[in-house]
Amino acid sequence: MISKENILPSITTTRGFDWRAKIKEADGLGLDTVALFLTCLDKAGREELYGLLAKSKIKRIPFVHLRSDMPAEELEFLIKKYQTKVFNIHCSADYPSLFDLSAFSSKIYMENTACLFQEAELKKFAGFCIDFSHLENDRILQPERYRGFCEMISRFAVGCNHISAIQKKTHFDENINENGIVSHFMESLSDLDYLKNYPQGYFSKYIALELENDLAIQLKAKDYIFDLLAVDKCFSEHR
Repeated sequence: MISKENILPSITTTRGFDWRAKIKEADGLGLDTVALFLTCLDKAGREELYGLLAKSKIKRIPFVHLRSDMPAEELEFLIKKYQTKVFNIHCSADYPSLFDLSAFSSKIYMENTACLFQEAELKKFAGFCIDFSHLENDRILQPERYRGFCEMISRFAVGCNHISAIQKKTHFDENINENGIVSHFMESLSDLDYLKNYPQGYFSKYIALELENDLAIQLKAKDYIFDLLAVDKCFSEHR
């Protein structure tokens, strides 16, 4: 059974959304634990973010989305300062890492993206970070890629998850250079109903909401997801 504490509201750094305001909002809500997506922050941006975090009430960041330009020292900082337990990374075909992170391989999980990566690369890390919105996008629009990921998921550990919204209509997604139905902005809680397609075994101890919505909305999403998954309906016909 999934615990509500497993579902983490997140500070995302997608371009066009104010991550600084999210840190302020976390303080206003009294949040001391969040997930962190460093997706669009270069070194200078991350240093600014870390400075603001140090002044905030946030004490724990169990789960962090890495960038390819992050050195090992930065991961060590997050582990020591914010008790980070797991990281996720993209495959090298998406963004090859500029630094040797092999010392942290037992804490790094590879995310399923539009890149159907080779099993040999996955074996260098701890296992899968299942992004459920990417998986649902593939189930509907890219079934061959979907089947490939599900086959690998059945043979590797799942250590963390991302959850975003699924839209009813397709749109051109510049991030993957193809049509998609994934959105990092949730318009309705029902945008999360697709999660019922997936079995409990796909969910982990670290579930990050990759949403650009305000944290107050993310907390509502957290409750909604917990209620959605707590009901004994989490069996997939699509696995």
